[in-house]
Amino acid sequence: MRMACGAWVAGAWPLAGPAQAAWTTNMGPGVTGVSQAVYDLHMTIFWICVAIGIVVFAAIGWSVFAYRRSRRQQASSFHENTTVEILWTLVPFLILVAMAIPATRTLIDMYDASESQVDIQVTGYQWKWHYRYLGQDVEFFSNLATPVDQIHNRDAKSEHYLLEVDQPLVLPVGQKIRFLVTGADVIHSWWVPAFAVKRDAIPGFIHEAWTRIERPGTYRGQCTELCGKDHGFMPIVVEARPQAEYQAWLAGRKEESARLKELTAKDWTREELIERGDKVYHTVCAACHQPEGQGMPPTFPALKGSAVAKGPLAAHLNIVFNGKPGTAMAAFGKQLSEVDIAAVVTYERNSWGNDMGDMLAPKDVLALKQASQ
Repeated sequence: MRMACGAWVAGAWPLAGPAQAAWTTNMGPGVTGVSQAVYDLHMTIFWICVAIGIVVFAAIGWSVFAYRRSRRQQASSFHENTTVEILWTLVPFLILVAMAIPATRTLIDMYDASESQVDIQVTGYQWKWHYRYLGQDVEFFSNLATPVDQIHNRDAKSEHYLLEVDQPLVLPVGQKIRFLVTGADVIHSWWVPAFAVKRDAIPGFIHEAWTRIERPGTYRGQCTELCGKDHGFMPIVVEARPQAEYQAWLAGRKEESARLKELTAKDWTREELIERGDKVYHTVCAACHQPEGQGMPPTFPALKGSAVAKGPLAAHLNIVFNGKPGTAMAAFGKQLSEVDIAAVVTYERNSWGNDMGDMLAPKDVLALKQASQ
């Protein structure tokens, strides 16, 4: 049932409008060899089914007309007719074999993730995606970038409403890319229709998938496993770039990772941390604790005037870093950099009237991270 629904939505995807998907009745061929093979297989089986339907309903229609009661016809009896029984056993068997051969060939190709040139670890979180380029020292989170005002109908919906992210997954064209898909908390599902790739992200398990993109462009997908209250707010955006552009982007990300490590050792001012923490909070925390820190009690408590934000600095860091067992509060120690954790804690302690006047240095977060390893 999920695969049938996925095929229908895949066909609707390229025609999606600003607020309502256009009507369509078929899936699309996609932009990879596997997605084209899936589309061809789909069309082959579709036309076989059409032919079977025409024959069956034609026979039914003729029988109803030719042997109607008004003509007082006597239906023939085929009871224990060996020829007929052989035919209605052999013909469906041959049809199934004709369908199974290309289907098996396509499935074998889909599951052959060997000899990949780029390896990406994809991890689902509530409610965002984490991408790690294995062997490249590059990793980042991809969060929903649709403005809150659009979600709450204060602004008009954009063309890619709920399908925008702050950091898309960038991939090279023409290379075999292997995805290692897993989950960090609950079951998610990573799905990009144009690639014919859909894998469940299950904590404790790693599922493989692969693709080779044939055309540069931007391709969008979503989590397709109900994973919590913000399930519909964790889209997937992939930018496929020519090899030279991809290498330039990768080199830039490596430099950015190196600069981020340098920032940890920097002597930050409280104002600088608050400014950075504002962006981190509204990207990562605002969905649960709300933009003004008012929360959604009792599941997501308010930070404005809370005992955490106005309590000991070490306790505040601990709950952000390690989470709170038995609650919806996730552990961000592995999700955010030392600078971003220090920034968001400083921001929460000095916003919405909390006015604690203190700050958390990234060096202190690094010390906690090293002690916990």
